[in-house]
Amino acid sequence: MDTADSEKKQVGRTFTWPWFLVAVIVYLGIIQGVGQLTGVDTSSSSSDSQFPTTESIVRNALIPIGISIVFVAALVTWLGWWGEVLRYRAPVRRWVRWVPISMLLAALVGMNYGHLGDQSASLVGSLLLLGLFVGVGEELMFRGIGVHVFKRAGFSEGKVALWSSVIFGLAHVSNAIGQGAQAIIQALVVCTSGYFFYLCLRVGGVILLPMLVHGLWDTSLFSSMVGTEPVAYPGLVLIIVLQVALIIVLARRRRRVEPVSPQNAGQPTLPTPQSP
Repeated sequence: MDTADSEKKQVGRTFTWPWFLVAVIVYLGIIQGVGQLTGVDTSSSSSDSQFPTTESIVRNALIPIGISIVFVAALVTWLGWWGEVLRYRAPVRRWVRWVPISMLLAALVGMNYGHLGDQSASLVGSLLLLGLFVGVGEELMFRGIGVHVFKRAGFSEGKVALWSSVIFGLAHVSNAIGQGAQAIIQALVVCTSGYFFYLCLRVGGVILLPMLVHGLWDTSLFSSMVGTEPVAYPGLVLIIVLQVALIIVLARRRRRVEPVSPQNAGQPTLPTPQSP
């Protein structure tokens, strides 16, 4: 299908990528701005934890992220894109299914259940809700609106994946407000994670899959860092190793992500005519 045919089938309002960048800035401004207004200072405590208490999770993360989700949902509604955002029709080869499968398994195995068992029910519940909020909010913005902005602009799937993932990574530089220079390294790592979540979208064909993978992935990462006494957990190594392994595998097999061309797929090979 060419670009002209694709544009004829587009529904809803037009939203170009420069306006998407503006929307991302507003989205980040909500998270950081509301966080500054409602957040509690955890730096003065003796703990190194980012979320030592239930109150810190609720006020520093759940409230600002929750408001940002309302903003993104309102934007999708205004654009009239819910039909497109919820479903994405761009199939991939079967081996790519191992991306979401391996990420889900690593997140489940890497979860620090022992440490979470020592925390209060309210703290654990707030952490699970935080994972849900992050998965819904970030996927709706970057794999929902972002992917479709570049797709509607006529970008190839490779460029859709590239630019939506780069912007996703750069958005995390805003964490430097609270985390300093390490947010730069985080942004580089998150760029690769954004590509993994993009592949999850294509594998599942619905945005619910990357939301699930993203939410569980972040919950696992935070499972050792909450509470007044965060602990080092060997299970985290599994997540790091998988991240590196996926980067290597996808770098080597990036040209084998796209499915076989429909015109060639499933067609039997005809025998060569024999000379009499």
